[in-house]
Amino acid sequence: MRTQWWRLSTSLLQRASGTSELQMELVSQFPCKLHLKTLPLLHQLRGIVSPSLPAKEGPLELYQGMVALGALLYDARQESVAEALSQLLGNMKQYNRQMKVYQEELMQWDIKRKEMRAKLMQEEATFEARRRIANLETQGKNRLSRWFSRRTKNISVEPSSGFMVARIEREKKLDSIVGRRPSAPKAPQGIYLYGNVGCGKTLLMELFFKSAEGVIRHRRRVHFHAAMLEIHYRMHMLRNQGKLKPRSKLNQINRVFEPIPTPSLEDATKDWLEAAERFEAEHQSESSILNAVADELIGSRDDSEGGASILCFDEVQVLDVFTAVALSGILVRLITRGAVIVATSNRAPWDLNKDGLQKELFAAFVNEIELHCRSMLVGTETDYRRVMATPLKGELTHYFWPLGGQSQLQLERLWDEVTTPTLNQAGSSIAPNFIPVMFGRSLEVPESFDGVARFTFEQACSRPVGAADYIALAQHYHTVFITDIPVLSMRTIDKLLLASR
Repeated sequence: MRTQWWRLSTSLLQRASGTSELQMELVSQFPCKLHLKTLPLLHQLRGIVSPSLPAKEGPLELYQGMVALGALLYDARQESVAEALSQLLGNMKQYNRQMKVYQEELMQWDIKRKEMRAKLMQEEATFEARRRIANLETQGKNRLSRWFSRRTKNISVEPSSGFMVARIEREKKLDSIVGRRPSAPKAPQGIYLYGNVGCGKTLLMELFFKSAEGVIRHRRRVHFHAAMLEIHYRMHMLRNQGKLKPRSKLNQINRVFEPIPTPSLEDATKDWLEAAERFEAEHQSESSILNAVADELIGSRDDSEGGASILCFDEVQVLDVFTAVALSGILVRLITRGAVIVATSNRAPWDLNKDGLQKELFAAFVNEIELHCRSMLVGTETDYRRVMATPLKGELTHYFWPLGGQSQLQLERLWDEVTTPTLNQAGSSIAPNFIPVMFGRSLEVPESFDGVARFTFEQACSRPVGAADYIALAQHYHTVFITDIPVLSMRTIDKLLLASR
């Protein structure tokens, strides 16, 4: 039997991009009521459009309200998790105030340390410059040493090992002069939700994230695929900028036999400072890229208002060595900075790395998660995706089948209902479109207009596309129609895997 769907499965858009599961469900339930997409997402579910819920309501109150309205079926485990999330949100309010005080102290400490570091580096640069001038003057007294100096003139003023030693000594001096970094307040314990697919993990995290609006300024919800792509993208940008490339030796070769004038003290000092800054930049790019990405995930580091940070990380998983290293590096960095993590996964923390990738590194990560997050099992039996997929009386279905005949007429009627009002207002027409994807790529959308797109199954799943393409699709369109879906079997395993993402 063949099936014709009018929208792309949430597993292709929401799970790949981190788009709200609730919002995707709402669009699927009410494709003809696109004007409602600007309303609070919880009020569109299953035809319920109500005045805005009070902003002070926490995850537990929101959950109980949805159960009372018939939007959700009651589940004791879900209610228990919602209660724990409400308690966490309450603890975050006090923690937010403590973090603001701490960050003010940290900013003052950082300013003093930067000023003192600049002073120490200037002293080091002057000392090294004088030593370099003295060496050049000594070498100039005999022809052999002068010839040797020509061949080595472009070598760094000080080897990397020398810069590293100088850096360590400098940091020790700074600790003794300015003092060590202020101690951060103890963060509330985050929550790690795990359980089988469809048990409500993402929904509960979404309730928490919405409840934190207006309470915690620095918060972000990110999906696993989006986070990994962001890391790859930032590394790609760094390489393009040349920060991770070895310095070219072309100039050294071309200028080997040029005479070496003895530099002035000012020029020699400037050379040393530039070399030291270059060393710091290269060192940071190669060893701290994951820290830099982690800092950008929430973006509260340079915010003048400060406060606590929350990261809602959806679908934590380990696929390969890179994800094991990146995931551990990013989350440990965020925890160290005082961020509170609320994560979801199909596996418990201790089962994430079943393939044993980077065991020692990942063991430290699991220890951090277990120390800073409370692990809660949400469910193991009921798949609410299947329950919610059963339409209630009078509701729109998610698909039309079998292909052809009446199903095609229904789909075309629905397509016209979604696009015609907008077309009449805009006076334009449906046309192909190219949307930007990461790394300079673009994705062709065969039929596109004002947030609505349409593909055949072959166009959506048979081309060389991946998570980055579906993220871009979800960012540009609120409704996607998919037609001509065939029977999926092991003969089309590649398309089956892509469609089930």
